[in-house]
Amino acid sequence: MTQRVELATVMDRFAVDGLVTDYAVVVDDGDWDAYRGLFAPGGRADYRSAGGIEGDADQVAGWLARSMELFPMRQHLIVNRRVRFGVLDQDSGDTARVQADYINPMRFAGPEGEPTAPDFVCGGRYVFGLVRTHLGWRLREVVVQEKWRRMPQPRQKPSAT
Repeated sequence: MTQRVELATVMDRFAVDGLVTDYAVVVDDGDWDAYRGLFAPGGRADYRSAGGIEGDADQVAGWLARSMELFPMRQHLIVNRRVRFGVLDQDSGDTARVQADYINPMRFAGPEGEPTAPDFVCGGRYVFGLVRTHLGWRLREVVVQEKWRRMPQPRQKPSAT
């Protein structure tokens, strides 16, 4: 590899990493217009393993907007990012695939919409398919592979002694 190719690869890695980070931030912030903007035309997301839907970015953004009303506080931590680059066979654009583990603590909304305790926490792996567009790297697909979840336990009443 030449230094120019190596530099381009490093710059692509930074851009891809930034897109994955943007994904986590816009979901946590509930910025559904920005969520839609992360996707390439025709991009899709699949949240079925976490009890959600599969559909295009607009459909999924609508579903997320409604679902996330239950959780006014949320924080996606996306780690262990494995990035692989490729080229589409019949396309001039570059592609990338990212596998990344996540842990996602969220807090349920109380009667007035304010956060309550205890937390709901889930974890698993994301698979992101990306494509380089004229606007930069965009998501072609997002697949959530939820592996576990911890639901709040009902509070036990103290025993009378």
